[in-house]
Amino acid sequence: PTGPRPLFLGTYTSVEGGGTGIGLATYDTTTGRITGEGTLTGVGDPSYLAAHPDGRTLYAVNEREDGGVTAVQLSTRGQNKVLGTRSTGGAAPAHLSVHPGGRWLLSANYGSGSVAVHPIEASGALGERTDLVTHSSPPPGPGQDGPHAHQFITSPDGGHVLAVDLGTDTVYTYRLDESAGTLRPVSQARTRPGAGPRHLTFHPGGRFAYLANELDNTVTVCAYDPATGRLTPGDPQSTGTGGGTSYPSQLLVTPKGSYAYLANRGHNSLTRYAVEADGARLRLLDIVPVRGDFPRHIAFSPDGNLLFASNQKSSTVSVFHVDEKSGELRLAGEPFASPVAVCALPL
Repeated sequence: PTGPRPLFLGTYTSVEGGGTGIGLATYDTTTGRITGEGTLTGVGDPSYLAAHPDGRTLYAVNEREDGGVTAVQLSTRGQNKVLGTRSTGGAAPAHLSVHPGGRWLLSANYGSGSVAVHPIEASGALGERTDLVTHSSPPPGPGQDGPHAHQFITSPDGGHVLAVDLGTDTVYTYRLDESAGTLRPVSQARTRPGAGPRHLTFHPGGRFAYLANELDNTVTVCAYDPATGRLTPGDPQSTGTGGGTSYPSQLLVTPKGSYAYLANRGHNSLTRYAVEADGARLRLLDIVPVRGDFPRHIAFSPDGNLLFASNQKSSTVSVFHVDEKSGELRLAGEPFASPVAVCALPL
């Protein structure tokens, strides 16, 4: 589709200079230009956002000590409605995702190192939590005070759900009972101690995934077995950002699986990789300045032609054109001002 499309912006509402709710905007699919459309208030600290597959409901974490997840009914006429909030049973939820079947919401409590499951009703509203699992083993990694679940996603085949825990240097694989909404542990994949795994992204082929390690400034290619759900990490690779910790935040893979991009918060850059051997290998190509400070989150437009980078410390969103053939990134005009921009979700 051409013309303006919806863009939702996550922020912190309880910090100085933060927003007052979920930012509402549109973007032009051709130019990448963002236009502000106001704010949806009544949602506290909506630092991470995800949409239901049917596009009618938006979900936000409430990243607070008493963590929650909030459902928002979306309207094409701009009359968005908050449907309610449910407790995640933990502290500081930092990530959520919708199971592909559209019936379950998965969330990760960073502060308490647990993952939660909520049922999604026909209206898009959330029911009471059906499960909560705390990562009690292995013990925390070097310098960590406990588990810190940072992401909870579904594998491309839909057979397993995976939780990335920075505190225990582990990716946990579970089976989700799609009738009861309960989790059964399947396996654990451990990174090297102190890696601080933060974010896992699958290759479209479904047999490999890439792990952004926040604390040791690396990326790891992992083999994935859809039959067993077992993830097998390979050797750590460079982010190309030199010495010091650059706090890698997130990695994206293009829809055809040809290129990958890593956001480096400390370095304020995007690392571009060529994806080779059907997803089994990443080859570092170059580093692109993000034109902002502390890129917390990156996302593609649905067609993959635009990349949005949310720059938390500069309170901006940078937009890049993505060349499908070469994978090169080209800045699409001046960054858009958005208070404490920690997530941008284009639909």
